[in-house]
Amino acid sequence: MTIYLDHAATTPINIAALDAFNEQIKKIGNASSVHNQGRAVRKDVEDARHKISELVGAMPSEIIFTASGTEANNLAIKGFFWQSGKRLLVTSAFEHHAVLDPIEWLKENQGAEVIYIPVKHDGFIDLDFLKDVVAKRREEIAVISIMHSNNELGSIQPIAEVVQIAGAIPVHTDAVQSFGKVPFNFEELGVSAATLSAHKIGGPLGVAALVLKHGIDLAPLLHGGGQEREIRSGTINAPGIVAFAKAAEVAIATRERNFKAIRELRDQLITGLKQVVPDVIINSPADPALPGVVNISIPGTESDALLLLLDSEGVSASAGSACSAGVPRPSHVLIAMGIAEELADASLRISIGASNTSEEIKKVISLMPSVVERARNAFAVGKLS
Repeated sequence: MTIYLDHAATTPINIAALDAFNEQIKKIGNASSVHNQGRAVRKDVEDARHKISELVGAMPSEIIFTASGTEANNLAIKGFFWQSGKRLLVTSAFEHHAVLDPIEWLKENQGAEVIYIPVKHDGFIDLDFLKDVVAKRREEIAVISIMHSNNELGSIQPIAEVVQIAGAIPVHTDAVQSFGKVPFNFEELGVSAATLSAHKIGGPLGVAALVLKHGIDLAPLLHGGGQEREIRSGTINAPGIVAFAKAAEVAIATRERNFKAIRELRDQLITGLKQVVPDVIINSPADPALPGVVNISIPGTESDALLLLLDSEGVSASAGSACSAGVPRPSHVLIAMGIAEELADASLRISIGASNTSEEIKKVISLMPSVVERARNAFAVGKLS
């Protein structure tokens, strides 16, 4: 039996979303066509757009569908940069690579200047640093992009305060990990743009959205048929969008119940890990945080060994490190927090979802002493060779 503890990476599609997808994909018709079949599909898409807008606290016209959260982030960052004519981008040092990489591309290829807000050791951005940057460089900033919650730590960032500091400067937030799991309201938060993704909330892969404040235009990434306010051209993915709306509806309806249940499992896991691995380091903050993300470091090990050993026991988790061109690197998130490289390279992210059970958590806790011992033996041998 496999115990899936990588819900921050992707979630199982829920039955309601799968049923909606299967029903919609049987319908023929391009949503941009004017005949009866096309108009029928368009109605389904617009009903889904309206539903998502209600759930996220936005107007239907503010929902722009994309193929992924990465595309939505690229659209926001490059779009604001190109549209504004300004050269300065402000972000945090521990954003997802779907934000960091387009910003780095603009720096290398379009002459952008980038200021990275430091991250404090507790996993939250330094607001005083941001205040200083805005006070000195306000007129030069194209966009400020700060994630709503960190995907490796689970820490929920003070976006309302960021918006207040920014004033008239556009603020984009990657809310992929937050929407459907914790309270998130686009209008109340006051951001200019936010990124959502279906597969993080029990929807299908290959569909996401950029929520873009009414009255704001962005320079598009794609040119073609002029769909989605002429900001995101391309044939509309009606089955994915309809399933996205259904997944969002289920996620919001069950959010409070799921939060409580998942948080209890998270606390059970942390308590158990501290008992069986006394020197384990918990990198994730207690609050404000997502309910189920637990980032840990285990001294004297390496992430890859821990992952492979857990996988051999039927437990799916993820590392706090990313691979680029096959070269393991310590987590940039943990490094940004000031965590030593050897501990960043000995980290795991365990992300719990609504489908997990207390029995599964007990099983993982029982496996950890053996997994850690073998990982430490392998690490010691590697040091000697």
